[in-house]
Amino acid sequence: MTEDQKCSHKKETSTKQGACAANHKSDAESLDEFLEQQALEQQMGRIRHKILVMSGKGGVGKSTVAANLAISLALAGKRVGLLDVDIHGPSIPKMLKLDDAAVQVKDGVIQPVEKAGLKVMSIGFLLQDRDDAVIWRGPMKMGVIKQFLKDVDWGDLDYLVIDSPPGTGDEPLSVCQLAAPVDGAVIVTTPQDVATADVRRSINFCQQLELPVLGVVENMSGFVCPKCGTITDIFKSGGGERMAADMGVPFLGRIPLDPAVAQACDDGQPFVYHYSGTETAKAFEYVIAPILSLSGQDKETQANRTSKREESIMKIAIPLADGKLCMHFGHCEQFALVDADEKTKQITGQKMLTPPPHEPGVLPKWLHEQGANVIIAGGMGQHAQTLFAENGIKVVVGAPAELPEQLVSQYLAGTLVSGTNVCDH
Repeated sequence: MTEDQKCSHKKETSTKQGACAANHKSDAESLDEFLEQQALEQQMGRIRHKILVMSGKGGVGKSTVAANLAISLALAGKRVGLLDVDIHGPSIPKMLKLDDAAVQVKDGVIQPVEKAGLKVMSIGFLLQDRDDAVIWRGPMKMGVIKQFLKDVDWGDLDYLVIDSPPGTGDEPLSVCQLAAPVDGAVIVTTPQDVATADVRRSINFCQQLELPVLGVVENMSGFVCPKCGTITDIFKSGGGERMAADMGVPFLGRIPLDPAVAQACDDGQPFVYHYSGTETAKAFEYVIAPILSLSGQDKETQANRTSKREESIMKIAIPLADGKLCMHFGHCEQFALVDADEKTKQITGQKMLTPPPHEPGVLPKWLHEQGANVIIAGGMGQHAQTLFAENGIKVVVGAPAELPEQLVSQYLAGTLVSGTNVCDH
């Protein structure tokens, strides 16, 4: 091989090796992206409803609405998370008196800060000084929002309320792309035309992204006098409602300009929690009603989950005399009906029942009506066992005279020692 041929061969080999390395790098990057997307989808799949709170205008009280919306949902018995994606002006930590909260990392997973029944995350928790300015371009903001969605231990939530900054920029767009599907947006405005004109852009933003508009909230709609409670329309009223009608979207309601709301925000106290009896708090309740109705839109999914959960729930009946198992079920004074989770092997509840007068065939039917699917007895005749089986109740006989919770715990653990059936007639 000539020197030129050797040189050409080396060059060709080098080129092939470079191309091969590039391909391996591309494959590795594709795998990382795939795994990252899988992790994100798995995390988002544990959240039933994602609500974006946004406005085309700053200073309309959007974060106040987001925080109190989340608290209202939590007070309604829902599992709620509150995510602040306002990177440049995070307000949620201050509103919930979490300025000094520190984020913990456990097993490589970010733990959200918990307050008033909420799981909360904000860029404000990660700043060394709360006055620090975050000077980031779009890709960096999208990266941290992805981290908040993917790497925070939200767990199973009914609602994740996402507070976005004013406008229709990187943050709400990133949320719509990363947290998809988002159930919809709550649009916040004040009554003045200068505000509603900008807020219309938020509605157009949602329509272009095919993001449902859950409704418009007209904030600061009238001033509530702290002394007499009279409402005065200092900013006029109805601008948000008229805009919603013009844009063909729902109107959720009006929130008055109440000095107590401003004071609660400055003090870090959730308004709807500490001032629940006020007219303003009732206005928040009115606003969340359509959002709570989202739970009814997935009844089939909820029914499937309930069915699976009910399959693991057992109701174990135990005939008692003097608080312990009665050796013959027909002679018992009471029945303990014990709820237990077959999967977790835990007792979840117990109630005492007085049985009807003992007659042949009565108790199996009666316990079936109470929901029992297992009976633990000391002794039981063969005919009675057949009647229980016909009513879908499993029979365990020969159990010792112990307390009902002891018997159930042993039964769940598979350690219940059954002896001789003391009644075999």
